[in-house]
Amino acid sequence: MFTDAATQLATPGAIGVIPTDTVYGVVARASDPAAVQRLYALKDRNSKPGTIIAASLQQLEALGLKHRYLTNVQQYWPGPLSVIIPCGPELEYLHQGKHGLAVRLPAGDELQALLVQTGPLLTSSANHPAQPTATTMQEAQDYFGSEVDFYVDGGDLSGHQPSTIIRIIDDAIEIIRAGAVTIDV
Repeated sequence: MFTDAATQLATPGAIGVIPTDTVYGVVARASDPAAVQRLYALKDRNSKPGTIIAASLQQLEALGLKHRYLTNVQQYWPGPLSVIIPCGPELEYLHQGKHGLAVRLPAGDELQALLVQTGPLLTSSANHPAQPTATTMQEAQDYFGSEVDFYVDGGDLSGHQPSTIIRIIDDAIEIIRAGAVTIDV
């Protein structure tokens, strides 16, 4: 399914729409500041960072995230739970001054294989602000048209929920966004 997506994402500045393990997402290589800036402009996301998805903790560490934060949350993955972890000024182009990023290792063999090829991807749901998330490739195309470089059709994702986003502060879990995983706090 993702054969062409890996090639497309290798182009500097490229962004596209793919089915993730949760919903359709607009994606860019997280290591490509021009692509990240393009994604944030498309989604009008000022001071609201997206989520980083990766194939492994090692990919997240290579991007610049600290090992100590990642090992504390690795028991949640793979799966649809994103965890906000602290990060430094070297990743400001990703975290937009928030000094934290939601990260996760998604489930799904095909998506994992894509991430092995591309490295970590920045993702944000395929929709415009305050609009419903696209559940089909056609809905995503209706939102973005030719403003993205490619689309990958993953079928109808109706009924899929976005990832749950949490932050761990000391030993407490704060739910930032309820989603596919139910957390009892």
